[in-house]
Amino acid sequence: MEGEFSLIDPRFSDPVAAAEYLESIRWPNGVICPKCGESEREPYRLKNQKRRLFKCRACRKQFTVTVGTIFESSHVPLNKWLAAFYILCSSKKGMSAHQLHRMIGVTYKTAWFMFHRIREAMKQPEFQSQMGGIVEADETYIGGKQKNRGKRGRGTPNKTPVMALVERDGRVRSFRVANVTARELGGVVREHVHPSARLMTDEWLAYRKVGREYADHQTVAHSMGEYARGDVNTNTVEGYFSILKSGVNGVYHHVSRAHLDRYLAEFDFRYCSREATDSDRTVAALVGAEGKRLRYRETRARASSPAPE
Repeated sequence: MEGEFSLIDPRFSDPVAAAEYLESIRWPNGVICPKCGESEREPYRLKNQKRRLFKCRACRKQFTVTVGTIFESSHVPLNKWLAAFYILCSSKKGMSAHQLHRMIGVTYKTAWFMFHRIREAMKQPEFQSQMGGIVEADETYIGGKQKNRGKRGRGTPNKTPVMALVERDGRVRSFRVANVTARELGGVVREHVHPSARLMTDEWLAYRKVGREYADHQTVAHSMGEYARGDVNTNTVEGYFSILKSGVNGVYHHVSRAHLDRYLAEFDFRYCSREATDSDRTVAALVGAEGKRLRYRETRARASSPAPE
């Protein structure tokens, strides 16, 4: 993609230009019917002044670029969708739905749902290979009442435990976990970290058993004031948690436990693409929109009301 997006870009103001751009991302080698997968014969382009409509030569079904993506059945113009993708992908710590609804001219409820659909597109596919090299593991707590946010210690009430695994100079994957026991944390580590890796944790006893299964397991004793010993530290994963909490506490203010996994997907996505430009990060998120659907009733079924942002 050439150059950076800007808010005066025609793709942000013209739904047809936005559709053409999405087609170039989804079908770089020619239009493919999302209904039957026909790719040998180019579909018909039907005349339509409001949108780019195609008809498959094989199954005879009509379709647009939104079919089979998170955009499907949305009444929001594609140019506004494109602007929302760019805004969320270029914001280091996130963007509130209240601000989005003012910026692109949609209702707050629409903006809230749009952001959740974008987070769904940002979700990483399951790792095809386990993490390796030096992997840091740590856990933290998200949420809770304002008066409890300053309290420390594992098991803090009204907070949700979150675990993160970070490769040094590589990927991050964070998870909402039920608790911070050896069984729960060890299961996550075994699933996502290759036994040949060097595992770095703090002195929490839950990591002791699983650590024996790896090539090397080193700990830092935070309780004794130790934070680094040569290359032994958990500074990378703690840096990730700092970004996560800055976004949750400073931008979103409150994150529902029911929707926490999507917010984690958002921060994981931005961290894993931290070396990319804002425009390239937006393209990566748009690519992830294919094959995913999220309906409003599904988000409402997970929580009784939208989380304030």
